[in-house]
Amino acid sequence: MSSLPQVVLVGRPNVGKSTLFNRLIRSNRAITHDRPGITRDRLEGIVRRKNKPEYGVIDTGGVTLDERSVVQEGPEGIRGFEAEILQQVHTATEKAAVIAFVVDGKDGLLPTDEYLANHIRRLNVPVLCVVNKVDGAELTDRLTSEFHALGFPLLAVSAEHGHNLNELADTLGHMIPKEAFVEAQEPPVLRLAMLGRPNVGKSSLINALSGENRMIVSNVAGTTRDSVDVRFAVDGEDYVFVDTAGVRRKTRITDTVEKYSANSSIKSAGKADVTLLTLDAIQGISAQDKRLMDMLNTRKIPFLILVNKADLLSKEALTRVVKEARQLLGFCSHVPILTVSALSGYGLDQILPMAKTLHEECQVRVPTAQLNRAMQTALTTHQPPLVKGVRAKFFYLTQAESEPPTFVFFVSDADRVSPTYARYLESSLRRTFKIRYAPMRVKLRSSHKKDR
Repeated sequence: MSSLPQVVLVGRPNVGKSTLFNRLIRSNRAITHDRPGITRDRLEGIVRRKNKPEYGVIDTGGVTLDERSVVQEGPEGIRGFEAEILQQVHTATEKAAVIAFVVDGKDGLLPTDEYLANHIRRLNVPVLCVVNKVDGAELTDRLTSEFHALGFPLLAVSAEHGHNLNELADTLGHMIPKEAFVEAQEPPVLRLAMLGRPNVGKSSLINALSGENRMIVSNVAGTTRDSVDVRFAVDGEDYVFVDTAGVRRKTRITDTVEKYSANSSIKSAGKADVTLLTLDAIQGISAQDKRLMDMLNTRKIPFLILVNKADLLSKEALTRVVKEARQLLGFCSHVPILTVSALSGYGLDQILPMAKTLHEECQVRVPTAQLNRAMQTALTTHQPPLVKGVRAKFFYLTQAESEPPTFVFFVSDADRVSPTYARYLESSLRRTFKIRYAPMRVKLRSSHKKDR
């Protein structure tokens, strides 16, 4: 990991550096506790992001406060542990490509934060001020007043509840100078997961797309047991196919190996950038196919549907299969459906371009100003209906995350926004920002109630 560029977490005790560290590396390496100074040693980990360069992260040791320092937060208290603070800064100077300066959004700006910020400003290193423990709209005022005075770019997160952590990982990655990344680092590839019932032609599709007979193809259902990675290149671009073993109905899975294969298949779909759900045009759509659609929709996993063996059906019969699949998707009309044939090659040239487009849409980030203009246009075009005699008021709109794009509407009362109107808002966002195929989360947040 020494060759990777490093992000160093710096901050006073108990602002949540260790929890952020654990979240970024997706592990529980650092012990977390409400008592200040728990982390004494420096911990190092790797931030891994789908289809993006990796980078290292360092959790600096916590500052041990004596009793006098806890009582005296003013200048005299600061002098009580000045050496430890300066040691954190020294570590950042040696290791950091970017400094993540972590502060506590609930406590506000304290003298210790200002003291540490003064030292960080002298370093020739990009700095992001990470305002942790921001769990509600009532804390956003602090961002526009106290912490803006530090002069660093800000990002509000909640390490404990997982808010904005994907955006944090991406923002830190974007701040790292390009020259800090090792040139020899493996380029990112688009990971595609194959999901579907046994014997629908997943292995044949991979062989046809990759141009090699990498997967065993047989009429015996369940030939592919393990999730096998297949790397290949098309037109100079690299891809990885995960050929997931066929997923049978749970009541029919009795063999231990098959149970593992089914679980592995579903997990692979979650780890991939895009999932290809393969259906058999001859057999039609089964109840298990419907369950797989529901699972992917519920988890907001980016996916497209491949109706394989399409060349063996008449045009009318194929149209009926596609129509049935579209009806089963319900309100998820954004999911692309492609008719293909692994045997004849029909439609195969559509698959990779569609997967790339879908993945690119998942990474979309829209500036807040553009979002709020779009919200006003949507409200003017079709105002919210009355619910129990009261019309909900919409205040502003923000994007909380990408992959998938997640948008949060701040309203007077989320319970007064009907599901139908929420779907209208989603459709409006899709049209305005050309998000045609990616899954999308639209949340409604009121000042006195939880998200809906």
